[in-house]
Amino acid sequence: MKAPPVPQKDGPRINRDIHVREVQLIDAEGKNHGVVETLQAQQLADDAGLDLVEIVPTANPPVCKILDYGKFRFLEQKKSAEARKKQKIVEIKEIKLRPGIDDHDYGVKMKAVRRFFEEGDKVKVTLRFRGREMAHQELGFRLLERVKTETGTIAKVEAEPSMEGRQMIMVLAPK
Repeated sequence: MKAPPVPQKDGPRINRDIHVREVQLIDAEGKNHGVVETLQAQQLADDAGLDLVEIVPTANPPVCKILDYGKFRFLEQKKSAEARKKQKIVEIKEIKLRPGIDDHDYGVKMKAVRRFFEEGDKVKVTLRFRGREMAHQELGFRLLERVKTETGTIAKVEAEPSMEGRQMIMVLAPK
């Protein structure tokens, strides 16, 4: 029977979890106290009613700061939530065409492509050939060239038209 593993804490080490002899100490006002013994730094933090938090564990000696750990964690969570809110996940939307597509159907598909670019997504244009259409691949290339020229002002070609089995694929990305 093995003992259960000790759970690893995420985040910086605080107070009694700091197991080094000396630390570079910064007090609550931001004043640098230089290299101080850990016990003395812990005593200063206790006197101030705050926590001793290891800010830079990789430094030699580690940099510790006297601060309110609860407030510190709250601000870190707030920062990470703000960063997540600002990032945009780029999706790849797919538009499927056929070589003999009618003008109106083509217009509807192009309207959808423009909407995808306005939302900031990439567009994968897939042209599927069936049966005897494989003998006329130049029609597919012409159709994809038409798509490329019509979206030239709002998009750039990320992957040129290429054949993959019975499909011709081209990837466009917004400018």
